[in-house]
Amino acid sequence: MSKKLISIVVPCYNEEPTLGILYEELNKVTAAMAEYDFEYVFINDGSKDKTLDILKEMAAKDGKVKYMSFSRNFGKEAALLAGLKNAKGDLVATMDADMQDPPALLPEMVAYVESGEYDNAATRRVSRKGEPIIRSFFARMFYRVMRRITDIEIMDGARDYRVMNRPMVDSIIALQEYNRFSKGIFSWVGFETKWIEFENVERSAGETKWSFWKLFRYSIEGMVSFSDAPINIASWLGLIMTGVSVIALLFLFLRALIFGDPVAGWPSLACIMTFIAGIQLFVMGMMGQYVSKTYMEVKNRPHYIVKDSNVEDTELIG
Repeated sequence: MSKKLISIVVPCYNEEPTLGILYEELNKVTAAMAEYDFEYVFINDGSKDKTLDILKEMAAKDGKVKYMSFSRNFGKEAALLAGLKNAKGDLVATMDADMQDPPALLPEMVAYVESGEYDNAATRRVSRKGEPIIRSFFARMFYRVMRRITDIEIMDGARDYRVMNRPMVDSIIALQEYNRFSKGIFSWVGFETKWIEFENVERSAGETKWSFWKLFRYSIEGMVSFSDAPINIASWLGLIMTGVSVIALLFLFLRALIFGDPVAGWPSLACIMTFIAGIQLFVMGMMGQYVSKTYMEVKNRPHYIVKDSNVEDTELIG
């Protein structure tokens, strides 16, 4: 009887310092899981360092190692999609290359999925030790807001590190939207999830690729992709400002009629006009986000373009 195959999908962007460490740790963990066969599917997302060279060296020595290299940097979401589409395993794991997703958790995660009670085992950090305080605060606020404005459940501290069965993977691949937010997609497709908690682990080497600005843009992507709350807020703001304006006009009219007071000077008027103009620009910006996302979807551009790969039957444009 043939063994089940587990595919481990790892997006990589300038991960030259960490790949060797991750590869060794994966080999230690998978060697103890002799009842399964494994393949490591590395996605080189347009790295500028020697990430691709290292992947080719590993692939030449180890048949388990598969790699795909993009023609440029298309982003982590595109890399995850490419890995899932080309993973051949009965079970598929997704994880980062920086060792912040401990490979040692794999046996436990696989066991939960194989029990038949769960379709996927996902991980979440219960602490953010080692992260800047401001970054941790905004991260927690993001998850709190997402739970309030969307119909999907995104756990605080949720990672992209999870093990999924084949039906769930196929469901995710079937969603071909261009603007992807994987944490939301994992939740939207449903299926039974087992959450595994662990303490925050710092990078084994190198520096994070996620600046505060990139994380902010990513959070906006998630909110716009899975909620119409921002555009509803825009509508309510417009209605409230209109009501306030009508009340203010009535007050000034009655005051002038009763007391004969002239309208106050231009400074207050300038402040009010600036405030209202700011609200208008804010509302237009929120509406523009939805127009922008629709524009990108209508273009129907591919999520990624593969320049080099050792994966059989690779879709070069996906």
